[in-house]
Amino acid sequence: MARYYFDLRDDNGTARDEEGLELATARAVQAEAAKSVADMARDAILSAPLTGSKQTLAIDVRDAGGPVMQVIFSFEIEDFKTRSHARDH
Repeated sequence: MARYYFDLRDDNGTARDEEGLELATARAVQAEAAKSVADMARDAILSAPLTGSKQTLAIDVRDAGGPVMQVIFSFEIEDFKTRSHARDH
């Protein structure tokens, strides 16, 4: 099994994975990347301001030979209730 490293990237920079995981298949690597980006997305959405600014998160997967896969997730929060109240005043 090969060792894969899952570097986390957002608008603030990159957190390199120094430990990595041993995985047997490309599908297992993809599944782990999906779990990682889902965790990042949950945390980012919960802490994001209700401004509507677009944010991008990524998991850059590498092995000893270099880049293997990249998973990118972008989101934007639009608060319709706050926006409609602002127009009423």
